[in-house]
Amino acid sequence: MDIHASPASLPELDEFLATFQVRFRRPEGKAALERYLTGLLTELPNKNCDTMAEAVPGTNEQRLQEFLTNMQWDEQDLNRQRVAKMIAEATVGNGVLLFDDTGFAKQGKASVGVARQYSGTLGKVGNCQLGVFLSYVSARGHALVDKRLYLTPAWSDDPARCRAAGIPDTVGFRPNWQLAVELIDQALAWGLPPPPAVLADSAYGEVTAFREALQARQLAYAVGISKALAVWPESPGGAVPNGTGRGRPRKCMRFGGKKPVSVQELALAHRKRFRTVTWREGSHGRLTSRFWAQRVESAHDWNHGKAPGKEVWLLVEWPADEPGPVKYYLCDLPKDMSLRRLVATARGRWRVEQDYQQMKEELGLDHFEGRSWTGWHHHVTMVMLAHLFLRLEQKRRASKSTLDAAASAP
Repeated sequence: MDIHASPASLPELDEFLATFQVRFRRPEGKAALERYLTGLLTELPNKNCDTMAEAVPGTNEQRLQEFLTNMQWDEQDLNRQRVAKMIAEATVGNGVLLFDDTGFAKQGKASVGVARQYSGTLGKVGNCQLGVFLSYVSARGHALVDKRLYLTPAWSDDPARCRAAGIPDTVGFRPNWQLAVELIDQALAWGLPPPPAVLADSAYGEVTAFREALQARQLAYAVGISKALAVWPESPGGAVPNGTGRGRPRKCMRFGGKKPVSVQELALAHRKRFRTVTWREGSHGRLTSRFWAQRVESAHDWNHGKAPGKEVWLLVEWPADEPGPVKYYLCDLPKDMSLRRLVATARGRWRVEQDYQQMKEELGLDHFEGRSWTGWHHHVTMVMLAHLFLRLEQKRRASKSTLDAAASAP
């Protein structure tokens, strides 16, 4: 689209929106939804209500602000319908679910959830909002599924500040891994098929409770971990000592003097066993590095008598031009999986970076200038809806080009 939109709606967008049932209390709601999406699809460099109102006929800044912050509509029901659309349009099939946080740089202290916190987007600690996003990635398509806005304890411990930002009373501080588990449960309840693997970086994979939550849901995973995580390279055995018959039964295990090792120590001890693996074609050629994998058991809280965790793969990357290993993963994947497939699965998070880049640069994901809880969620929901529209349009046009080429062939 051009920077300035036509007064008439896009036929393709009208057809796309016709499949969604969004209930508004006021008749202006549907028109505002279409105009807001139209604004996101323009080539405006900044997509806030002010600039979009100047470029999109048939609306104004007040109407767009009203649509985001005051108009009552169920954005979670719209998200549910969007996921159903993903499934119906066959963009879903044998793909993985992956988690990633993305930051929204902000000034001041009033924007909902803003805090000085680390953001991978910024590459440092900065003043920003932090969103936890669940994405679906497969060879047939990739798109965002749902999101949660992370609130630091400084927010949840300040009821007056939360009320000013319109945060519901039922929402408080939860670590990002718990938000991630909520997102998985929601996605599965919406009908997204259980994935062959869940992917996440070390901010999630390092948390034993997160890995155990995935295991409890019978979901395989390939997650990043830090070099300091302790594992048992061989099952340590162990037993609960016999009690004296007095008091409560003992539950802590003893391991006969055996101790686990860090994944870094284990990788260094097997430095000669790393093999070169090519896992996919990148935009600049084949992606190749050196990897090694071994079955291990996690050793969380072993010194307090906790039993070893489930046997999983430890996967380590050590490029030939690096002095030591650079990435570590725990992968709850089949015991007979090849090293190449392990690597391809664990390194499968790259497509989500493309999605974030497109949504920020082309659709204004981080352009919302309001301060409220409702406004942030409504804006991000609109961006995810616009992103799915673009994905389906790309697929439709590619199919049409293929059919046209076939029809014109001699």
